[in-house]
Amino acid sequence: MFDKFSRSWQLVKASAAVLRSDKELMLFPLISSVATLVVLATFLVPMFALRIFEHGVGVGGAVFGFLFYFCQYSVIIFFNCALVGAAMIRLDGGDPTLADGFSAAKSRIPSILGYAAIAATVGVLLQALKSRDNNFLVRLLGSGLGAAWTLATFLVVPVLVSRDIGPVDALKQSVSLLKKTWGENAIGNVGIGAAFGLITFAVVVAGVLLTIAASQASVALAIVVGALFLIGVLLLGVYQAALSGIYSAALYRYAVSHETPPAFQGVQLEQAFASKA
Repeated sequence: MFDKFSRSWQLVKASAAVLRSDKELMLFPLISSVATLVVLATFLVPMFALRIFEHGVGVGGAVFGFLFYFCQYSVIIFFNCALVGAAMIRLDGGDPTLADGFSAAKSRIPSILGYAAIAATVGVLLQALKSRDNNFLVRLLGSGLGAAWTLATFLVVPVLVSRDIGPVDALKQSVSLLKKTWGENAIGNVGIGAAFGLITFAVVVAGVLLTIAASQASVALAIVVGALFLIGVLLLGVYQAALSGIYSAALYRYAVSHETPPAFQGVQLEQAFASKA
């Protein structure tokens, strides 16, 4: 397990080095965030106007929820594919542009929509299991299945980008690769999430305290301080998303070839990419 943790840490550091050399990769999750907010707004307006969930979920609510998940996942997966596509070019020693990433994603739109439909179905089912109306064991089961789904599908996007296959085959390939990289997959997911979770928590606490302190001087200053910290939290989320995308691309390469990409030269990844004896 220590070897897996060491390899995972090396992969995370290398992914961060790639992001530092290609800061424009952060534009993909940034644009994705804006697009998902637009989708959210288009669903919130009719939801409140038509009072869809006024009397519980029901059939109409379930269909509405599925459509929301489908649209959100379609947008998120598309931009993740664009990010990973650009990251793959960087791992091959190239200098990707936004157009390169979007081109990689556009070429996989049918598979992206198919996978979004699968993910939306799973999302609705998991949300139903985690509903507050269920007992503790059912909610716990839903949370456990959600974590397992996240791990099993972590490499779906790089698979979709790298291979011209459908969403079901991409899922199978991701599960197969999970067996080879389960330690790096789990540690990378949890490690990146935990690290950014702690950093975000610290920023939020500092922001709240400084905003309260600024309010003693003037309301305008408090608004400015609060806005700056809010922007900081949003940028942390964008950075985390970009780092996770690059990490998934690097982990995919590690799983299928065990070769150090040119973009990682000089980051001492020889041991991180070395096959186990």
